[in-house]
Amino acid sequence: MKRIEFETKNLDKAKEYASKELRISQEFIDIEVIDKKGMIIKTYVVAATVNADPAEQGYKALIDIFENMQIQAQVEMRRRSENEIVYAINTDENPLLIGKNGKTLENLQFYIRNLVNIYTDERLIVLVDIGGYKANRKKQLEILATKTAKTVAKTRVSAKLQPMNAYERRIIHTKLAEWRDVSTISEGEGQQRHLVIKPKRR
Repeated sequence: MKRIEFETKNLDKAKEYASKELRISQEFIDIEVIDKKGMIIKTYVVAATVNADPAEQGYKALIDIFENMQIQAQVEMRRRSENEIVYAINTDENPLLIGKNGKTLENLQFYIRNLVNIYTDERLIVLVDIGGYKANRKKQLEILATKTAKTVAKTRVSAKLQPMNAYERRIIHTKLAEWRDVSTISEGEGQQRHLVIKPKRR
């Protein structure tokens, strides 16, 4: 649960101050006085606690986005673990929402991940998938990783892959983590960040 403590002389303004500090609407904040200081002019030590479920806020945000776009969507929310949330989406406009090379989907996930993490001190992993795109993409990347790794292991020549986002690079890193003949390293900056598969020294 996200929580901050601060001092104030005006309890009526405590929730407003906490809202600005936490960047969260006042309706999702509980205020508790935990101490008082001073005899004549009182100063209050206040705890402000977020009372909203981060995963639920992400779900509501997605519903609002699709309603504003006038797109009918089915959104399924599930937790893979305590710190990982998955939103599986299906609409009649899947190609539009996925975008070229998954760019629109990537931007949507970036927005929802940041929004969800505003409501918690923990770092939550947030995955947004539309029409099974990421599941299919994961399979494609694992096939690419295996095929390229076999070539690198055989030829002893490093292979540079096309630029990928952090999520896709992590899939390949994970797939090849246990390989004895090759290793992976990320190189480049920004949108040119990519993976290089290298032969290990024998």
